[in-house]
Amino acid sequence: MARTVALGIQDFGDLIQNDYFYVDKTGFIREWWENGDSVTLLTRPRRFGKTLNMSMVEWFFSVKYKGQGDVFEGLSIWEDEKYRQLQGSYPVIFLSFASVKETDYENARRMICEVLEDLYLRNHFLLDSGILEDADRDFFKKVSMDMGEVEAAVAVRKMAGYLMRYYGKKVIILLDEYDTPMQEAYVHGYWEEMVAFIRKMFNATFKTNPYLDRALMTGITRVSRESMFSDLNNLNVVTTTSDIYMDSFGFTQQEVCDALEEHGLSQEQQRVREWYDGFTFGSRRDVYNPWSIINYLKTRQVGAYWVNTSSNSLAGKLIREGSAEIKKTMEDLLEGKVFHTWIDEQIVFNDLDKNEAAVWSLLLASGYLRVEDSFWDEERGRREYDLVLTNKEVRVMFERMIEGWFGKYTECYNAFVKALLQGDKKAMNKYMNKVALSTFSYFDTGKRPSEEMEPERFYHGFVLGLLVELRGRYRVTSNRESGFGRYDVMLEPLREPDDAMILEFKVHDPEDEQTLEDTVRAALAQINAKGYAADLEAKGILASRIRSYGFAFEGKKVLIG
Repeated sequence: MARTVALGIQDFGDLIQNDYFYVDKTGFIREWWENGDSVTLLTRPRRFGKTLNMSMVEWFFSVKYKGQGDVFEGLSIWEDEKYRQLQGSYPVIFLSFASVKETDYENARRMICEVLEDLYLRNHFLLDSGILEDADRDFFKKVSMDMGEVEAAVAVRKMAGYLMRYYGKKVIILLDEYDTPMQEAYVHGYWEEMVAFIRKMFNATFKTNPYLDRALMTGITRVSRESMFSDLNNLNVVTTTSDIYMDSFGFTQQEVCDALEEHGLSQEQQRVREWYDGFTFGSRRDVYNPWSIINYLKTRQVGAYWVNTSSNSLAGKLIREGSAEIKKTMEDLLEGKVFHTWIDEQIVFNDLDKNEAAVWSLLLASGYLRVEDSFWDEERGRREYDLVLTNKEVRVMFERMIEGWFGKYTECYNAFVKALLQGDKKAMNKYMNKVALSTFSYFDTGKRPSEEMEPERFYHGFVLGLLVELRGRYRVTSNRESGFGRYDVMLEPLREPDDAMILEFKVHDPEDEQTLEDTVRAALAQINAKGYAADLEAKGILASRIRSYGFAFEGKKVLIG
């Protein structure tokens, strides 16, 4: 009989004791323990079982669960007598920064302090244990949401000391979603303050902590050593390109096949693979997102489960505000093409708005991209990668995100697209100006007035919108070679009655053009002079079915001719 599929349970004991559906990942305990690293930082995309595995580690080692080893009976770790002796034998500190999602530094700091306050409340018994000195008692009582940064920085280390005194054994420290505060700090503009605060805490907790046996940290990204880990030379970093622990998070092909068979869905293997397969960890390919598989087992319907579990605001911000090159690469990725780049796995959030490689590194770490192939560039001394969108679920997510960019202006945007398809230039001008006026700044980084920048960020964002809006009817491409140059935008019809279209964007230059009408004429002349229609004609599309449009920009004002 198939086990019940329960959603959202992140406590290992609850899952096992209720005999809910579970894929055995206890081998991770053995691999982690035998590696013997002092501090392990392990990155995986969200909803890949990080929190459940951390709970599993706590249930296995913590003295809180001593004598409850029966939860591991029948699982791989319990087959080894040596590990059965380890169960329930260590004091464990388990913290999570998952809830630290604030829009300003002060509230984020208070949320972290609340996590620390909760740690002290859980161990309140120490006040009556007789092992604390007066100074320890005084510090214990200072720990609160409003404590100072100095107290917050050393709170975990001091608690480790108290627990070691009480149990006579060094402490295991587990920190889940360590990088959530950092991502929020970047998105909301308080990065420097948060880095300074976290760096002091991490140094005291993981570097200068004589009470630490070993530590395990999980997150989505590897934040750069220079930002947060400058003093941690005892840190072993395991990313999605590392070979160790590559089976410990996510479901393998065999595990998915077994799950489908258990629930009478073996005939759906191909469909499930198309939607949810594609993640790669180290040399392990064919890794599935467990959240999507569990949802599918429960509902028996495919859908975008993983990408809807939490905000994709950072990915959206990076692409929406990114350069024209980033948007053009997204066009290719949405068309199923491969993108070649190098990857720096040490994410420097401050570099995201000026280093495109950092953007792709973050999207790879977050699970939106997967490695198709890689090779070592001896000349440059770095590894380079061929990347593609991970699977159909991710593609659907990006398409919905792009649709959402114009969501507030859907009526005008849809009216423009309708006018474009009908060749109604008067209506195109009316609605395009409304769309541009409303959304131009939305595609800017906000660091300078949009009127002063080239409209590339806007029109490539606009092109992504066309690509999604017209999918199945047109193939939309931009900045590709045709004839004797590179056109701006080409709409190639996928069905016979539709016309092809070439769109050329030009910024009004008052030195060369007196009016916007002159700029439009220059754009149209360029389409003809450069022979941009050559590709379309080579595919058998008659010249009479190819429409050309010049888009002239002056600030947020647009004229189409």
